[in-house]
Amino acid sequence: MGRAFEYRRAAKEKRWDKMSKVFPKLSRAITVAAKEGGLDPEMNSKLRAAIQNAKSQNMPKDNINSAIKRANNKDFEDFIEITYEGKGPHGVLVIIECATNNSTRTTANIKSYFNKSNGSLVPPGSLEYMFERKSVFNIKQTTEINLEQLELNLIDFGLEEIIINEDNIFIYGDFKNFGLLHKGIIKNDLKINKSEVQRIPNEPINYNQEQIIDIEKMLDKIDDDDDVQNVFTNIL
Repeated sequence: MGRAFEYRRAAKEKRWDKMSKVFPKLSRAITVAAKEGGLDPEMNSKLRAAIQNAKSQNMPKDNINSAIKRANNKDFEDFIEITYEGKGPHGVLVIIECATNNSTRTTANIKSYFNKSNGSLVPPGSLEYMFERKSVFNIKQTTEINLEQLELNLIDFGLEEIIINEDNIFIYGDFKNFGLLHKGIIKNDLKINKSEVQRIPNEPINYNQEQIIDIEKMLDKIDDDDDVQNVFTNIL
């Protein structure tokens, strides 16, 4: 299984070095999750993950609570989630997840980012088969964790794979088992640093440095868009 999303995550977090940029995106993710599945994190695994990720970025509790309450605000009723697919510079494949209250604006913006980079949007569903949707949990590795035992403990909760990356343990499962796997990790008294549903490319490509620079110019513009929540590519 490819791990291209690790590259994108590092690049995105590097760009999101200012809280003024990351907090609004985290807040919107919380509100959308609450609007979709209810205000109770115990009953809404998507909301639980969004809150957890916000906490990992040191987002204040008041901000988190406000974002949850906003789901009942009439001004947020028109917000919807939209996924765009496209091909960028050097044929890079890109899937973009957005939350917006103006789909016309968002579509025009996303289309312009591709057009200005000699790329183009493709019909919805064109790239879906080239990515796998996986639940991904990041926990900090400690000497107390017995990896073999942890793997055995989590199999019944939908575990598919465990990957060690420096001081982090990445736990993978099917995206449909997100809530179940989350429950299993908590049951094993493990602290989750971050959890999310990732789109992992089936055949990641190793672009050269010159190509990466071109690609990143476009991805920078996409990431900076307030409506954009997640960006996935087939970069190795």
